[in-house]
Amino acid sequence: MLSLPMSATHYIETLFRRILPSPFVIALLLTLLTILLALVLTPAPEQGIHLWQILSYWEHGIWNQGLLVFAYQMMLILVLGHILVLSPPMNALIGRLTNGVHDTKSAVILVSITTLLVSFFNWGLGLIFGAIMARKVAEAAQRRGFLINYPLVGAAGYVGMMVWHGGISGSAPAKVGEQGHLKSLVDPGLADQLPSVLPYTETVFSGSNLMVFVLLLVLIPFVLYRLSRSAKVGPTKLSLYDAQLPGDQKFSGAERLDHTKYVGWFFGVMILVVFVGQYAPFLGQGIVTPNMLNFFMLGLAFILHGKIANFLHALGEAIDGASGILIQFPLYFGIMGIMQDSGLVVQMADFFVSISTTKTLPLLTYLSAALVNIFVPSGGGQWALQGPVILEAAIKLNVPVAKVVMAMAYGDQLTNMLQPFWALPLLGITKLKARELLPYTLWIMLIGAVVFFGALLFLY
Repeated sequence: MLSLPMSATHYIETLFRRILPSPFVIALLLTLLTILLALVLTPAPEQGIHLWQILSYWEHGIWNQGLLVFAYQMMLILVLGHILVLSPPMNALIGRLTNGVHDTKSAVILVSITTLLVSFFNWGLGLIFGAIMARKVAEAAQRRGFLINYPLVGAAGYVGMMVWHGGISGSAPAKVGEQGHLKSLVDPGLADQLPSVLPYTETVFSGSNLMVFVLLLVLIPFVLYRLSRSAKVGPTKLSLYDAQLPGDQKFSGAERLDHTKYVGWFFGVMILVVFVGQYAPFLGQGIVTPNMLNFFMLGLAFILHGKIANFLHALGEAIDGASGILIQFPLYFGIMGIMQDSGLVVQMADFFVSISTTKTLPLLTYLSAALVNIFVPSGGGQWALQGPVILEAAIKLNVPVAKVVMAMAYGDQLTNMLQPFWALPLLGITKLKARELLPYTLWIMLIGAVVFFGALLFLY
């Protein structure tokens, strides 16, 4: 039963090793493809050179201030999450979690289930947690001398991106839960036909979405387990991180401030007190923003590391994993600028809407969202571009708004298993390559495609 999937996996892996470039080159190729599509499919301006106008959209997107703020938030999520997990208490906790791991089968079950659960709560935390868990499993294998299929374990640490948009921190469900947001996306003549708020009880916590999550929570670890039974194993060669600096050094004067725990504890407690005071109302509503997550992780990291010198030591280890995001985020922002300002994304969405009926609109919304996500791998950015189109179509075709919102969320998260952009943090932490993960994440994408398609047909 398993020989066919594994032989196919080996074939895909061999193929990817030959033809799949690095994530950075993929971003460059997608940029060129987007420029060509905009040049062919969008109307030329009445004045000026069409190509030059498209390139100006690209340049404008690269330096979009709002998106650059978002990029810095994502880098902080990556770096602070890594620093937090490198603290002695968290290191010990994850070490205890990995004590029961003794082969690839037990590794993929532990990593995938915990990553899915954390990611349903918050996508940023889940992204880092999954990467760290995969890395720690590999370090445990290295220390204790057992062999694993590290790329398969790495894929298990990435599966949280298959449930994030249907989770508590999903961009579209969170935005439509804001007062008046839905009405602001459509023409005033249609706004009266939309509710002011779409609560989580109709999106994230609806019976249909919870059933989808439970199905994925069962099926994804099962598929990874079946793949692990025939997966080739080998040794890992990772540098093992020492959470503590040598303790036999003597310090004098102001240098002692770096090596006393009181400074870190003081600022850590101060940050957490401010965090509770500022964000308690949002936490009560189940809202977790990137700023909230970063502020909380900063305070907790100070407390758990204690010494500022240990905190900075962990920072030096963690910062390397953010290098891919630093340079690749602007490239994707440029793609988003072309897609939005040229009207290309609206043309894509309009095409799917034009061939839709009341029954097929959710399914075609799902497929179009999966396609758009390859070019715009940002849930919030995708909702801003695609949301108005699908809402107007839902009104005209009398389709429940919650259904098309979740259809877009499902499509967005589906092709994360194909688009390596959000794997960059994991690649930085695990030292794996995208071509090593994709043969396995493609199987997860196929499982998700069936689950999401079936849910939109039968559960909503």
